Amino acid sequence: MTTAKKLLTGITSFVNKNPVLTIAAVLAAITAFIVPPDKEYIGYFDFKTLTCLLCTLAVVCALKNIRFFTIIAQKIVKTARNTRFAILALVYITFIGSMLIANDMALLTFLPLGYYVLSSTKKEKYMAFTFIMQNIAANLGGMLTPFGNPQNLFLYTKFNIPTAEFMQIMVIPFAISIALITLCCLFVPKEEMTISEREEKPLPKLVTTFYLIMFSLTILVVFRVLDFYIGLLAIIPSIFIVDKDALKKVDYPLLFTFAAFFIFAGNMSRIDVIRDIFSVILEKNTLLISALSCQVISNVPSAILLSQFTENYPELLVGVNIGGVGTLISSLASLITFREYTSRYKEDTKRYLLMFSAFNFAFLIILTVAMLIIM
Repeated sequence: MTTAKKLLTGITSFVNKNPVLTIAAVLAAITAFIVPPDKEYIGYFDFKTLTCLLCTLAVVCALKNIRFFTIIAQKIVKTARNTRFAILALVYITFIGSMLIANDMALLTFLPLGYYVLSSTKKEKYMAFTFIMQNIAANLGGMLTPFGNPQNLFLYTKFNIPTAEFMQIMVIPFAISIALITLCCLFVPKEEMTISEREEKPLPKLVTTFYLIMFSLTILVVFRVLDFYIGLLAIIPSIFIVDKDALKKVDYPLLFTFAAFFIFAGNMSRIDVIRDIFSVILEKNTLLISALSCQVISNVPSAILLSQFTENYPELLVGVNIGGVGTLISSLASLITFREYTSRYKEDTKRYLLMFSAFNFAFLIILTVAMLIIM
């Protein structure tokens, strides 16, 4: 293989694995020609958000390396004795997990568990439904906490939203989401199933305790109890000493995606025509515009971009969260689920996409209409 062909293969592979980062980088580069780099660029970057995100991802990767979340989840799922309660358990675990470890990490942790439970009990006919419900649970479950979704962490930091107010804004769409997900799962028939127990090594007590302390410190940083530089000076070096591999597994493309969109959004806000257009349309209905924009450019870039043109953070916050359901590109988490499912059932791609679209757009429409009425 020639050098040029190897380079092209490498670039193609990178783009396929990191489509959102690629788009972000291209958009940042294009706007850099319109607004040439200058000293104002440094002001684009929200270092507090990037630090909190890095610390959260590092600690979660460390806990995942010792199978902390998987072991706990397996213990919960083993109590289920039929398909309905097993699927509800899988979906609720993902829902709760997204509040604590972010939506994409929750899916990477619990989708394999869902596959194991259904495949080992010969209930694979429910696999597509379960994956889709786990995906919706991950996207909507993370809305209640500042670190549940990456866009939440950014908006929480940028607008300096009080924690109580943040949760007050999100509690209604969160409650509606729980009700809708539960209702969907209740239609699964109660078919008897026995989940076989796998031999699992017990969690290392000392290391687990240490990681949970680091996770607690991360939460304190996110909630502004500790200054964000504490994360860089204490959490990251500590994880490095105990488990270097955890830092290697951090989702760095996500961090670079944020950085690229910071440049793109910062440049867009300095273009008079763009600023005037966005200011006018967002003034009409921030919630609706933000939810719809997610369908085209995904929820994280929507949050970063639109935050430059409005101070109406309650509607923006709700919009970019409920906008995480809908199209396949409305959230990076949805692409993760699609990849995980089609890697196992490639021949079932068309049926999965049809089912995915039906459920996701139903959730999007119901949540958007409900919140437009309430807000």
